[in-house]
Amino acid sequence: MRKRGFAFIMGLLVLLSLTAMATTGRYDEQIQQAVSQKIHGTKHLQSVNSSVEDGIVTLTGSVNLYQDKLDAANKIKKFDNVTGVRNDIVVAGATVSDDQLQKKLTKQIAYDRVGYYDNTFNYIAINVKDGVVTLDGDTVYDVPKDSALAIVARTAGVKDVVNDVSVLPVSRFDDSIRTLTARAIYRDSVLGRYASDPAHPIRIVVDNGHVTLYGTVENTMDKTIAGIRANSVPGAFSVENKLIVD
Repeated sequence: MRKRGFAFIMGLLVLLSLTAMATTGRYDEQIQQAVSQKIHGTKHLQSVNSSVEDGIVTLTGSVNLYQDKLDAANKIKKFDNVTGVRNDIVVAGATVSDDQLQKKLTKQIAYDRVGYYDNTFNYIAINVKDGVVTLDGDTVYDVPKDSALAIVARTAGVKDVVNDVSVLPVSRFDDSIRTLTARAIYRDSVLGRYASDPAHPIRIVVDNGHVTLYGTVENTMDKTIAGIRANSVPGAFSVENKLIVD
């Protein structure tokens, strides 16, 4: 009796699985037509190809910019009955040396949010290897992180992007330490000049009461003074001075 019951259940599961596969796959032709029409109607996706199996769209071919690769997948994801997208598109645009690409992106991101009050409290580091750009660091909000990613994605020569930027947790306690640390550093008679170029400030990252200083200073004395001023802020649990002397 138990064997019959087990066999019935297994048979039912197989039937349901086959039904689900058939239901998913029956839209493949419809999806393929829609995808092909969309791709062929988009100028920067003319070299992109597609195939569909069980509702999953696989994109191949090439584009000029990494952003074009992202756009292709985002357009397809919105189609009815699409259950997934495999993005195997190759970015085959202009070839730019890693050194040139790193310098260009570093400058663009440094000047991206000049004038915003949170600029001093964000730190994004860039590393480029074989056209693959890795972003690392911490930001107070999503906006500066997303803005940096958008700059990278639209830059010629970028082949792929690795996003390791973290958005810091919301904390009034940390906000208070940020403000106090910025005052302690920028109101110092020696360090105040680093506020004159808002694209290259002494960056103050605060995470759960722990302060880390990033950026470039002119000499060892400035680095030492910045560390002393940061350590004088009440409430900070620790200070790590990662300033680089240029």
